[in-house]
Amino acid sequence: MTGTLHGVGLGPGAPDLLTLRAARLIECARVVAYPAPLGGDSFARSIAAAHIADDAREIRIDVPMTTARQPAQAAYDAGAVAIAEALGAGHDVVCLCEGDPMLYGSFMYVAARLRDRFPVRVTPGITSVTACAAAAAWPLAARDAVLTILPATLPDEDLRARIDAADAVALMKVGRHLPRLRALLDGMGLTATYVERATLDGQVVRPLAQAPDRAPYFSMLLIAKGADPWT
Repeated sequence: MTGTLHGVGLGPGAPDLLTLRAARLIECARVVAYPAPLGGDSFARSIAAAHIADDAREIRIDVPMTTARQPAQAAYDAGAVAIAEALGAGHDVVCLCEGDPMLYGSFMYVAARLRDRFPVRVTPGITSVTACAAAAAWPLAARDAVLTILPATLPDEDLRARIDAADAVALMKVGRHLPRLRALLDGMGLTATYVERATLDGQVVRPLAQAPDRAPYFSMLLIAKGADPWT
């Protein structure tokens, strides 16, 4: 018998936004895995810390914070090897993932390496998109409106075309791209709501025109085109 790999969504950051299922799985886990920036503290672990048993084995996946793909791929390769050893020994492994595992989630890279050999189950979490919308009291989409989720890492020409075609947009992974996005949206005659660190201490919600010059990775722009989303 092999163990089951659980991808557990932790939500946007506030520990009390963990689902009951997620908390129960973490509390019962004998092996817990999570990503962490190389040499830094794991945000995922900090969200779940109160639920991790003192005697649980922890598998830390040190991921270099670089735009190059290969260092991160090597980190997930190494993490998958350690997790596979635990699964092969018959232990379930709970892999912690910020937000939701299936929406830009780090868990996908682990699961892709192991899903052909071990059973995989996913517990969803509150996404950063819905958390930012809640923080801003901003309806994402209603009736027949089309919501488009875009990573800010796309080139300007791609972003412009996709924003033009959408009714409402959530721009994720803003971070260092904020000055470029501000210029792009100004050129398109669009306004946006800026949300930083949704649900956490230091949460910021303000019009894009009042946003800081520098944004952290955990920031997002919400764009509604045309009619007031409340109407």
